[in-house]
Amino acid sequence: MNRKDGKKLKNITSMHCIMPLMYPNRCDNEAFISERIDLTAINAYLEKKNSEHPDYEYNLFQIMVTALLKVITLRPKMNRFIANKTMYQRNEVSAAFTVKKEFADDGGEALAFIHSKPDYTIETVREEIKKQIALCRSKEEKDPSTASMDIIQKLPGVLLKMVGALARFLDRHGWMPRAIIASDPFYASAVLANLGSIGLKAAYHHLTNWGTCSVFCVVGEKKKRPVYEGDNKLKMRECVDIGLTIDERLADGYYYSRTIKLLRVLLENPELLEKPLSEEVNY
Repeated sequence: MNRKDGKKLKNITSMHCIMPLMYPNRCDNEAFISERIDLTAINAYLEKKNSEHPDYEYNLFQIMVTALLKVITLRPKMNRFIANKTMYQRNEVSAAFTVKKEFADDGGEALAFIHSKPDYTIETVREEIKKQIALCRSKEEKDPSTASMDIIQKLPGVLLKMVGALARFLDRHGWMPRAIIASDPFYASAVLANLGSIGLKAAYHHLTNWGTCSVFCVVGEKKKRPVYEGDNKLKMRECVDIGLTIDERLADGYYYSRTIKLLRVLLENPELLEKPLSEEVNY
């Protein structure tokens, strides 16, 4: 049967039908993919856009979020998830990320969520990110996920355990309330972590058996790296490393290979992100 956040897939191969029965846990089916992106084109694009919009700058993370949303929109198998040993197609394309309220050891964190639409472009995503960050860093208002967790934390110990058991049961059967699905990052199409913003290298983040998220993307810090040019000469260029963790049960290796190729094309040609997410790309 269908869920609030996805439709049960019926016309799938026997392998993709049987795999969730044999390997039911998402955390047991993680595939890791690393990519290094030459930032030459992105830096030129950002310089141009920021000269036109000095009020609120474009940045690498906005490009990464938009590119990933476009990839998932154009590659629908990346928007599938497996829950309770059944494969579903998610009803929407979304992305979530954590926002550090203050860059300090005791600075709190908040959760941001973007529900995209097919006609979104980098301009739209940029504005959504701006709104989400403002909400997350607001001292007067908490994001929905944090507000909910703060309420649950105050429950007595025994009741807290009961709530946890009930939540896992509802999660497994797809009966979680829409309000939780809409704000919990692990119900998003993809979760992103911008480790470069805190000076860390790219790494791989595990998936979770909670929720439905099948893609995790970690963006590392920008560094000068040796890059071979067309004449086989070595040149130092600014690059960024990306670490992707994907549920390998969703598709085969060829589909993932084409998906990563599309991601590279978008990041090496960021002007393509000015087109709607649903507009096809030749690659």
